[in-house]
Amino acid sequence: MGVWLNKGDCVGDLKKIVLCFLIVYMAILVGTDQDFYSLLGVSKTASSREIRQAFKKLALKLHPDKNPNNPSAHGDFLKINRAYEVLKDEDLRKKYDKYGEKGLADNQQGGQYESWNYYRYDFGIYDDDPEIITLDRREFDAAVNSGELWFVNFYSPGCSHCHDLAPTWREFAKEVDGLLRIGAVNCGDDRMLCRMKGVNSYPSLLIFRPGMAAVKYHGDRSKEDLVSFAMQHVRSTVTELWTGNFVNAIETAFAAGIGWLITFCSKGGDCLTSQTRLRLSGMLDGLVNVGWMDCATQDNLCKSLDITTSTTAYFPPGATLNNKEQSGVLFLNSLDAKEIYLEVMNNLPDFELLSANTLEDRLAHHRWLLFFHFGKNQNSDDPELKKLRTLLKNEHIQVGRFDCLSAPDICSNLYVFQPCLAVFKGQGTREYEIHHGKKILYDILAFAKESVNSHVTTLGPQNFPSSDKEPWLVDFFAPWCPPCRALLPELRKASKHLYGQLKFGTLDCTVHEGLCNMYNIQAYPTTVVFNQSNIHEYEGHHSAEQILEFIEDLMNPSVVSLTPTTFNELVKQRKHDEVWMVDFYSPWCHPCQMLMPEWRRMARSLTGLINVGSVDCQQYHSFCAQENVQRYPEIRFFPQKSNKAYEYHSYNGWNRDAYSLRIWGLGFLPQASIDLTPQTFSEKVLEGKNHWVVDFYAPWCGPCQNFAPEFELLARMIQGKVKAGRVDCQAYAQTCQKAGIRAYPTVKFYPYERAKRNIWGEQIDVRDAKEIAALIYKKLETLRNEEKRNKDEL
Repeated sequence: MGVWLNKGDCVGDLKKIVLCFLIVYMAILVGTDQDFYSLLGVSKTASSREIRQAFKKLALKLHPDKNPNNPSAHGDFLKINRAYEVLKDEDLRKKYDKYGEKGLADNQQGGQYESWNYYRYDFGIYDDDPEIITLDRREFDAAVNSGELWFVNFYSPGCSHCHDLAPTWREFAKEVDGLLRIGAVNCGDDRMLCRMKGVNSYPSLLIFRPGMAAVKYHGDRSKEDLVSFAMQHVRSTVTELWTGNFVNAIETAFAAGIGWLITFCSKGGDCLTSQTRLRLSGMLDGLVNVGWMDCATQDNLCKSLDITTSTTAYFPPGATLNNKEQSGVLFLNSLDAKEIYLEVMNNLPDFELLSANTLEDRLAHHRWLLFFHFGKNQNSDDPELKKLRTLLKNEHIQVGRFDCLSAPDICSNLYVFQPCLAVFKGQGTREYEIHHGKKILYDILAFAKESVNSHVTTLGPQNFPSSDKEPWLVDFFAPWCPPCRALLPELRKASKHLYGQLKFGTLDCTVHEGLCNMYNIQAYPTTVVFNQSNIHEYEGHHSAEQILEFIEDLMNPSVVSLTPTTFNELVKQRKHDEVWMVDFYSPWCHPCQMLMPEWRRMARSLTGLINVGSVDCQQYHSFCAQENVQRYPEIRFFPQKSNKAYEYHSYNGWNRDAYSLRIWGLGFLPQASIDLTPQTFSEKVLEGKNHWVVDFYAPWCGPCQNFAPEFELLARMIQGKVKAGRVDCQAYAQTCQKAGIRAYPTVKFYPYERAKRNIWGEQIDVRDAKEIAALIYKKLETLRNEEKRNKDEL
């Protein structure tokens, strides 16, 4: 039986279906455009490695090379490529988390991508290898300074030798797993890190141990040679035990709380090979002594221990040696080093359990790394962590644990509501810091060493510095936020430099939501300086250096915050010889936020030469409109007063960094240096009675053009003490040739010493005005001392 439909109904239904499809499609499209995490299929807590892995998986599936018949393949791939470019970069990721895509208006990468083969073979070569840890710039120092031995492969994705090595490096990593850490650094992604480590060829293989310089591997790249090289750096001692040393060796180790792993070699059965013993010694270094006994020559000793065939046994401290049934001795059946290692590690004693009654007293007299658990000790699932006690011994950090179920109030007062670990700095429960990094050995080691020597403390309602008379820097963060975790080590570094001047604290907004709402925290991390009634939010890159610059600027402001009244008094009514640079900005404007640290850095470098100010156009909107400010940031230079009543120059340059802005500003100042001819060079510099510094340059030379404003800055800095001159070596080639000039620019110092000066002068090789000035003043001080000495001798 047929069913007849009205044509209008059919068309109407079709329209509805198409409309629904378009709505769903647009919703998906808008959703993906807005959410880079969803595009890559990762969570907001994803690590760099997880983001790379997710992108690689999608790249291999969605790449246009693999979808030649899909007209939207290029556009789809650009979206995931853009998402990856942003989320892999710490600073861009923070901007995206805080402002969404509108915060990335000045960062429009992602428009180009590589071939499918690149993502298949070259992209993140070692990301899928569990034994190889890919280290980025943020993780590298913490890892190699953790106390463990690291062997790191610095590679470049496009390097054929790097790809040739990859299978061997993977086999090698499996072979030495447990003996040392095997790392990889992708120099395509982390060029700066590789440059800092002196890596200029690929692959470069370097061994790192704290306290020693990195050692580069130059041998054949076979697995056997790599293992042999690595073993030279592993601390490994295997003791042969016999009647003469057995009792003393055992008792000495037991007294220090260290057990023995001994392999007994007899006629029957298998004993561990010498290579396996050496490996076990390296893997158990500092935890367990490793020895072996030849039962053919020590027959009586082996019989007294009831050893009749080849075997391996672990003797924990305090074990009795004459009755294997009741002594607690662990006999091991395996001949594999890794299996034996794990079994011994699992049998090592757990960390000391601190009680509620003694906790405060114990924490007040020593530095502690403390694991908090709730009933079952989850840390026992990772036997590697038992190495902490040995690796932190030199730092005088004890390692313990505390069961929060035994005293919930104590953990609640410390804001501990789930299993975690924290460092206590010898001040009881007052000074401590909770760890928010990875629960793996090298990350915990780095945290513990950094934390005990820094001055960052965990905050909560009870110790939040709302009415504190001392200044505080408070980092509002969420533990799941990767940029937040990356900032924490930088805060620790900064806190060491500012000890006694500024206190540092961190506030977990997932625990203290009310406090974060009170201060209107809308994105993580948000870093704020509280100075009594004044509150200053930090906007800048998350590095210790820039945080220190921000604090320095708060203590000694280099930028004047202008109101309409002070703008009129200081800028419009400035003295005849004064000049100003002013930034008209709005706090919500992202390019303005990016400019702020650069503006402050520029202002510091121009102190005494150019006055620098800023006007908040959100606060003084009508004033900025009156001044015809139509965009943010608007940067203006107000030159020395002329006949014109009100004159300024607007900055239209592409780059808004401190260096570019400084060059622009200095370009408006009258020239402080003197242009020298062959005649004036001879009369004033070589025969005159003044000290001179001279810039030999060529007009066509790019570095000379870049250095010219710096030399002008120098000329103003040393005015009244040393004269500054410039010689054009294109116009006066003979003069420059006589002065021994072989490259441009060349800076030479000609001090006056009561005698005709040598045309060669004294060459200065630095190009920073402050550094040149410091060198010149040092030389002048030396001259004065010599002159004084000569007078005294006369």
